[in-house]
Amino acid sequence: MFYALGFSPCSAFNTIIPSLLTTKLGDLGLHTSLCDWISNFLTDRPQSVRVGNCASSTLTLSTGAPQGCVLSPLLYSLYTYDCTATSSSNIIVKFADDTVVMGLISDNDERAYLEEIKHLENWCQENNLLLNISKTKELIVDCSKKQERHYQPVRISGTTVERVDSFRYLGVHISQDLSCSRHTNSLAKKARQRLYHLRRLRDFRLPSKVLRNFYTCTIESILTWNITIWFGNSTKQDASLTRNFLTCRPSTTSGARPRPGKL
Repeated sequence: MFYALGFSPCSAFNTIIPSLLTTKLGDLGLHTSLCDWISNFLTDRPQSVRVGNCASSTLTLSTGAPQGCVLSPLLYSLYTYDCTATSSSNIIVKFADDTVVMGLISDNDERAYLEEIKHLENWCQENNLLLNISKTKELIVDCSKKQERHYQPVRISGTTVERVDSFRYLGVHISQDLSCSRHTNSLAKKARQRLYHLRRLRDFRLPSKVLRNFYTCTIESILTWNITIWFGNSTKQDASLTRNFLTCRPSTTSGARPRPGKL
């Protein structure tokens, strides 16, 4: 049995403290000149809002990383490099500001898992990060066939974390029974919606190349995202449902769609 707690800090990129970041970069062995350059990049940044001919007064920012900047996810990942598990039975998985804490529970002993969450809460406070509790979800995967157990609720800052039977992480729906049915049904729904637009484009007699590009960009891309993670655990019915959208359908487009190959 293991627990998974998925969370994302509020406005994570906006809360980076440059002085603390440069200290961590120095600990990682980065040259002083590079640390100073990053600090200079993040501090004293003028910002204003313009709507038509009207502009707001300029505000100078010395915290956070610019939204949309290619460096921001990297800087945030370096900023949180020291957010690691304190127990061998726990794992912290991070992708930019999307984080999951997973704890393996043995003999119904949840102490290491609960202490990990408390340590994570303290770490966030020390690093100027605020957990978005409304978006924090807990998932319990229990494959035992014993009677229903009582699971201790998780509290963060006095608020009970919502417990769910599935949550979405990096575009993949993870269910408590580890099945992929919810994920494949979600993909099929999205694919059907986009197929309608593809048929409408065909009715306008657009070139086959345009139709194939539309299919590849809007349909095939969502079906093959993280496919190596979830497809191998799909049932025959779920796999068949996905294949229906990954195979050629001359009736939908005037030309053959690009066949993605055997899965």
